[in-house]
Amino acid sequence: MNILGIETSCDETAAAIVKNGRQILSSVVSTQIPLHQPYFGVVPELASRTHVLTINRVIDETLKKAGKISIDAIGVTVGPGLAGALLVGKMTAEALGWVRGWPVVGVNHIEGHLLSPLLDDPDLKPPFLGLVVSGGHTELIYVPRWNTYELVGRTRDDAAGEAFDKVARMMDLGYPGGPVVDKMAAQGHAARCLFPKPWLPGTWDFSFSGLKTAVLYRLREKKKWSLAQKKNVCAGFQEAVVDILVGKTLAAAAALKIKTVVVGGGVAANSRLRSQLTSKSREKNIRVLLASPHFCTDNAAMIASVAYFKLQSKLKKNKNDLRIQPQLHLPFYKGRLPAFKIPVAS
Repeated sequence: MNILGIETSCDETAAAIVKNGRQILSSVVSTQIPLHQPYFGVVPELASRTHVLTINRVIDETLKKAGKISIDAIGVTVGPGLAGALLVGKMTAEALGWVRGWPVVGVNHIEGHLLSPLLDDPDLKPPFLGLVVSGGHTELIYVPRWNTYELVGRTRDDAAGEAFDKVARMMDLGYPGGPVVDKMAAQGHAARCLFPKPWLPGTWDFSFSGLKTAVLYRLREKKKWSLAQKKNVCAGFQEAVVDILVGKTLAAAAALKIKTVVVGGGVAANSRLRSQLTSKSREKNIRVLLASPHFCTDNAAMIASVAYFKLQSKLKKNKNDLRIQPQLHLPFYKGRLPAFKIPVAS
């Protein structure tokens, strides 16, 4: 089954064709980063207009790259995201579906990030624990079987990616902040600029707002910071974030007796997070599957993959499946996992 995926939730216009939820036949992503860089963040109106101008070209290029194949259905992101941006993708998918006779499936963007490691490891099967770390979300999700999700924990305030961007903005490092903080941290010394680690004892939830504020107060201690000192700040901040993400994720997996952890979302491309998860998981005999860096950021291949599993599940189609839902927390899980043993911070 060949699924055409369409993704326009934020500032990437993307389309992809995926066979049987795992094999990528083509994938095209048009980024808007240069357009939004002067504003240090995504401007919704600019993003929506650019999607309108770009989406037909991206889809045409995707179909051309895939060659002479038949399309069986369309998967399109319906939320969470920017309302105007989501509307462009949704209307495009519906128009194509109506003209070509293809069924259209609405997909939750975060569910796409959760299953993105499947694109690199086709043998991945539930049960597994997923960590989604992106600009707007930081969530631990338990997947006992396909199309069944239970929330384990999530951020109570800032997402990890949001904190990276804001810390970069504080030091005028540019946008997007995640990659530049990662690069500078690699050249700094975390031990020279330590920050508190918000473990939140007694819960699997996360919190990064206080850590971000701690960085702000540290930067206010001096009027001018040298490049070397900024690298140390980046290293210290990044180390605190990574320690919490890795520590809680692996502890939750151990408590749930889960031997497989998958990680997706933009922050999953962070080099320190990838190295620490890999090394620490080996110590605990837990298998960690990280999405490839080019599938960590927004893409349509992950959307097509989710659409395939939705079609395979043969669930009754809801007439509201294609209603765009831009709210930040758009649940696709059936509820929060019942309480289980939570260790104290180590």
